[in-house]
Amino acid sequence: IQDILLPMSRMRWFFFFFFFSGLCSLMYEVIWLRLGMAQFGVTTALISLFLSIFLAGLGLGSWGFGKLARRLESHPKISFLRGYALAELFIGISAIIVPAELLWARRAVDNIGNGAGLGIGAAGYYLAAGLWLSLILLPWSTAMGATFPLAMAAIRRSVPHASQRSFSFLYVANVLGAILGALLPAFVLVELLGFRASLRVGMIFNFLIAAIALALGFQTSAEAALPEPATMPVSAPTLADPRPRRTLALLFLVGFVSLAMEVVWIRQFTPYMGTAVWAFATILAVYLAGTFAGSRYYRSWANRHDHSQAALVWALLGIAGLWPIFMADPRLPLFAFFRIALGITAFTGLAGFLTPMLVDRYSGGDPERAGTAYAANVVGCILGPLFSGFLLLPRLGERGSLLLLCLPLFLFVVPLRESAFGGSRRKLFRFYAEATAFLLAVSFLPASFEDKFRVKMVRRDYAATVVAANVSFGKQLFVNGVGITKLTPITKMMAHLPLAFMQRPPQNGLVICFGMGTTYRSMLSWGIPSTVAELLPSVPQTFTFFHPDGDRVLASPLSHVVIDDGRLFLERTAQQFDVITVDPPPPVEAAGSSLLYSRDFYTLVKKRLRPGGILQQWYAVGDRTDISAVARALKESFPYVRTFISIEGWGVHFLASMSPIPETSSAALSQRMPATAVNDLVEWGPFRTPRDQFESVIRSEVPLNVWMGFDPNAPALADDAPVNEYYLLRTWKPTEALARSFNARRLRREQYAMAGVPRGE
Repeated sequence: IQDILLPMSRMRWFFFFFFFSGLCSLMYEVIWLRLGMAQFGVTTALISLFLSIFLAGLGLGSWGFGKLARRLESHPKISFLRGYALAELFIGISAIIVPAELLWARRAVDNIGNGAGLGIGAAGYYLAAGLWLSLILLPWSTAMGATFPLAMAAIRRSVPHASQRSFSFLYVANVLGAILGALLPAFVLVELLGFRASLRVGMIFNFLIAAIALALGFQTSAEAALPEPATMPVSAPTLADPRPRRTLALLFLVGFVSLAMEVVWIRQFTPYMGTAVWAFATILAVYLAGTFAGSRYYRSWANRHDHSQAALVWALLGIAGLWPIFMADPRLPLFAFFRIALGITAFTGLAGFLTPMLVDRYSGGDPERAGTAYAANVVGCILGPLFSGFLLLPRLGERGSLLLLCLPLFLFVVPLRESAFGGSRRKLFRFYAEATAFLLAVSFLPASFEDKFRVKMVRRDYAATVVAANVSFGKQLFVNGVGITKLTPITKMMAHLPLAFMQRPPQNGLVICFGMGTTYRSMLSWGIPSTVAELLPSVPQTFTFFHPDGDRVLASPLSHVVIDDGRLFLERTAQQFDVITVDPPPPVEAAGSSLLYSRDFYTLVKKRLRPGGILQQWYAVGDRTDISAVARALKESFPYVRTFISIEGWGVHFLASMSPIPETSSAALSQRMPATAVNDLVEWGPFRTPRDQFESVIRSEVPLNVWMGFDPNAPALADDAPVNEYYLLRTWKPTEALARSFNARRLRREQYAMAGVPRGE
């Protein structure tokens, strides 16, 4: 083993370690979050709780193990490299344990809720979930945070000449690996392997890192001890920090503003990128790529400059933070990716430059001080998204939020010195004047997504910006710029069709996903108690924009609107329903949508259906694999499933039940309807009678096996195999692309040969 390891320098091995460590850590975070969403819901509160706990562990591990490393570094028998190896080994074990822990925690929270009688949306549920998530995530994320001080201590002992800026060296490698960790699950791994098997791939990398680090640790077991901490210089003169508290405050500010802006960017650019998993992965990858570029540039810049010469970077950071407002202007004819890249790369590059610079300046290679500095940055990363998502965006919107977040970068950070402009006060004042003009331009010139609608209603909350607007073909609902639904008789049929197929008068019903409220309004027209579960608080507020009688409908004693994740509502309620109708937000490929199509979801639905009850599952438009996976999941969950093409000739109504759904004529279906329901069904046509409306759907029935036959190899859609969300490999058809590339190269070679061009040119 030593013969293999010795040829590579020690610092290159550390770069290798932190590259793959960053890859695994981000991959774990992304997949754990998704598995947590399946168990605890997709509510903003729970997602924020999950990410805050994960980041808190990183900060705790960095701070705690930094102090531990400082105390132990005078002991020659302590090998920090072996300690680092053990941390990576421990992290790798999490790939197997965390998914099981999340499942156990969900069951424990359910038992607590049932035993204590906690109501829907009760604070007690979130408290219990938060405690369990803390117990699950903190040990593993703390180990991830511990890797920085442990590796720095190992470098400080074994490669002392490289220790002063060891944090930035490791940070560059870690961020570079994190870029791949953001892209690999979304573009490749999950589609091929599913979530749990993808975690095991990360586990293999962690174990590989641990094995090599252990071998290197044993190889250098005779390392000499450094002097006592009291006699060891904390930093070289060029890295001396004259104002350490201010440095910590700046690290906090950079983390706070960066992560707060990331929340804003997602809202700004979702209208152009869409809601698919790969879209969010791309935003994250661009963010990390900018951070890597800035960190890498700092490494070369620091060899030629003093840290005091970085004053200009702070002012540029404030300007760069406002640039996404221009790039999100819908009038710019740009591809979505270029909007993201041009919009956020400047800010993330500058933040990537400043973060390792500040940690290096504060720590000077000391693992304890580096751990403290990194923890300060992490605390900012925790609080920034909460402040932005829950306070700024609902009140100020995207533009106002960015303006406020950039304000401290102009006013409260290190004032620009004349030295940054070659000692010219005139240039300094000119810069401030230009920055002020830029602020005014940002405030008035760019347009936002909702500005293009003349007649609209805009509502913002902690989760989304919701726009109800008149468009060329009528009224439409937009959530974060993505069209969700329009006024169509299809949404009426989502309620009337399953209710009419009931063999007895229905007692109540449940709608999951409010949308424009059309399905919910139709269900209430049957005169039965009706409940709707909607994730976004602002969506029901637009009800009257689409339906003039919206206030009266919502005021009905039969109406019950629940602001909660629909799946989470089913988990916690003990109520049973005759009809449950589900219309997941489009497109079918939207991130998280599989949680309302999966076999695991249908297992839960069956518990909440009364005997003889019917599930109506709406499926819009996807590829052949998607619809086969959905159909197979229903087939494996319910003994009786019937499918009908919609009244407009596209999309499918799946009706599923544990009891037979008998053949029934359209006349019989219409006779079961109360007068108010009849009026509702024919309100928008296209036919004048309920019988004709039903007939147009019934005669378009398609056997379930037809849908499953679209892709016989498609698995049943499940929480661990969300084939509708992870689809790039099968849609890109890489084998065909390779064949086209091979044929093109062969043709080019033949053309070159005919023209007498030497081979290889």
